[in-house]
Formats: sequence, C-alpha cells, structure tokens
Amino acid sequence: MSTATNGRYRQVKIALAKGRFDYGPYLGAGAPSPHFVSELGVLFAGDCLDVLPSIRDESVDSVFADPPFNLGKQYGRRTNDQRSDYLEWCQSWLDQCVRVLKPGGSLFVYNLPKWNVMLGAYLTNAGLDFRHWIAIEISACMPIPGRLHPSHYSLIYYSKGKPKTFRRLRTPIQTCRHCGEEVKDYGGHRDAMNPNGVTLKDVWTDIPPVRHWKFKSKNRRANALSTKTLDRVVEMSTVPGDLVLDPFGGSGTTFAVCEAKSRHWIGIELDFAPEIVERFESDEIRSHRNDDYVEI
Repeated sequence: MSTATNGRYRQVKIALAKGRFDYGPYLGAGAPSPHFVSELGVLFAGDCLDVLPSIRDESVDSVFADPPFNLGKQYGRRTNDQRSDYLEWCQSWLDQCVRVLKPGGSLFVYNLPKWNVMLGAYLTNAGLDFRHWIAIEISACMPIPGRLHPSHYSLIYYSKGKPKTFRRLRTPIQTCRHCGEEVKDYGGHRDAMNPNGVTLKDVWTDIPPVRHWKFKSKNRRANALSTKTLDRVVEMSTVPGDLVLDPFGGSGTTFAVCEAKSRHWIGIELDFAPEIVERFESDEIRSHRNDDYVEI
C-alpha cells in the first residue's frame, strides 16, 4: 500500500472517530476508499463509473450532475472532454444515477441545450418523469455567425415518479437598482401578492457568473458553478438530512452548499479532489448572495 493510500486511510479513520458521516450503509461490497470524509459527506477521488456501481440501489434522495460538455476544454490530466462516444458515456452514468435514486427522488443535469435535448429524451425513455427545463441565463461566448447568440445553459429536472419532496421557492420582488421602486405592477394585484416574493420561474436570469477568485479555487481554472444554482437545486428537492449525489464534483460547489444546508452528500471527482478538500479546510471561497425564500 502506498504512502498516499496509507495517509488516506488514516484520514478516514480519524474522521469517523470524530463522529463524521457514516457512509457505510450507502455503499456495497468492493467500494473504493474515500479521499475525504466530513461530518455530512464523503468524497471519492476517481472516475464516476468506477464509484457509482458501489452505491446501493435506491439510496439517494437527489442527484445533481454537471458533466464536461465535450467541447475539448482542458480540465485535469485525466478528464477527456473530446469523446466520440459522448452520448453513450453520458447514458452509462445516467443509468447508474437512476438506479441509485430513491422512488420520488429528483435528478438534475446541467449541460448545453444541444446535449440535454437528447439526455432528456433518454431519461424519459428510462421511465423518469419530466419536471422542468430550466434555462439559466449566462452569456458564455461571442456571437456565432449564422446562429442566434447562445445565452443560456440548460438544467433539466426529472423525478423518479411523483416527487417526494418539492419545496416552493420565492424570489424577491424586483426593484429598480436606480430609484428603488418596484419594476412591475403585477396587473394591479400587488396587494394580493405573497409578501415573501414571487414563485421561482423556470428561467433564471439572476445567477451570477463565477469570475472572481474569491468564489473559486485558484488551483482549478475551469469554470465553476455559482452556489446560488445549487442553493436552489438542494432546497427545491431535499430537506435537511437527505442525501445528495454529485458524480462530477468539479470545484466542490454542491458539497459546500450541502454542508451549509445540513444535507448529507456523496461526491466523486476525477481530477480535483485535493482542491475540494482545500475548499473545506479554508474559508477563502465565498458564496454568492441568495435572497430566495423557502416555503416549508
């Protein structure tokens, strides 16, 4: 056994001794050794297709997946972002995600619209129920000749049967940043509106891009997701104590949000597991402000 592996085993043993997350009930025989264990979650360093098969059937309450988009970007040395079998590869890990999802559990996939059209059809054929196509407005490229300007990412939302958890989120009533007055008059029915805000729409125009280093790791230059996106996914589909799975950990945003909101989590990351651990061990990476109201 290598020195690094010995160190990892010692880290996990110490974490469990401190009353950290007991991940054993969620994993079957032959599960790999964790890279990191917190009070609420466990992180595996490796390929999701090597780890997902060890997670027990119907044990997860919600899945959030943000895979590479197959654009040929450089992530870490082990990630292949230019696959000829991209759809087949996505279907392989989606099959595992559907298997581990509890009845009534929720599944979210964040990707380009071009891929999510096909992945959504695959999930429908797999028997999941379509809930929403959420458009997240982010202009991530220059205009392309002969096409409309791409200005949103797609977040598809499916459930395994009727959702066992769906919590209404409300966003603050929009005001003008110059004069402070409300932007809309709501058809003259303003007095009848809920004082906690308006029901969250399926078009999110208020997600800030993660550009400043105070919101992401300096050792991982790839794009990162805003905590505000994961706030909504987690609050919408789970309650405190539920278990969230993210097979593409990236910068660790999902896990940071789960820790802040008292959700258990299982994470997998191929290249940047050490950077995720650093995120937990320091207070340098901040969260975006989120004024959503969650109805209990």
